[in-house]
Amino acid sequence: MKFSPVVNPKRPIKLFVALVLLGHCTSAYAHPLRLSLSEIEYDSDQQLISISLRLFLMDVREALIFDPQSTELAFTLPNESPAAERLLLNYVNRLFYVKANGGKIELQIKRKRLSGEGDNTALGVLFEHRQEQPLISLEIKNAVFTDLFFDQNNIVYVHVNGDSRSFMLNKKTPIHTLKF
Repeated sequence: MKFSPVVNPKRPIKLFVALVLLGHCTSAYAHPLRLSLSEIEYDSDQQLISISLRLFLMDVREALIFDPQSTELAFTLPNESPAAERLLLNYVNRLFYVKANGGKIELQIKRKRLSGEGDNTALGVLFEHRQEQPLISLEIKNAVFTDLFFDQNNIVYVHVNGDSRSFMLNKKTPIHTLKF
């Protein structure tokens, strides 16, 4: 009589699933989820649309000068490069826009600021636009960094006269329209 080991038929499947999950965890660690945040606010009493973008500084550097560790542009610092704001605005204008009632808002940087530390440093950029007509619709395109990272997601918050909405844009779906 031969001895044959008892093999649990589910064990190879469990091992396979564990290896697949480990592979996904490793690749997720190597390619972190990429995010940006934009916030658009409109208050009819002030007749003003404020647009705020928060972008990881490393991603901004990668997009503008192809070096995420570079300090060459020195955003918001006393030694900020004379080309820094122009490069940033050119990049943003290619991949981001807001249309109010069908008209594209011309983006002019009002203020920039840094927050966070190290790899988590974010560059905040503020734009403002005078909106004298009642807001009927907003079309938002946010494809920032989708030219660099296939897994880039851009979170958008919109606040209009106390009504708040949020959505996520990415390479596959870079544009969203809201009606009020």
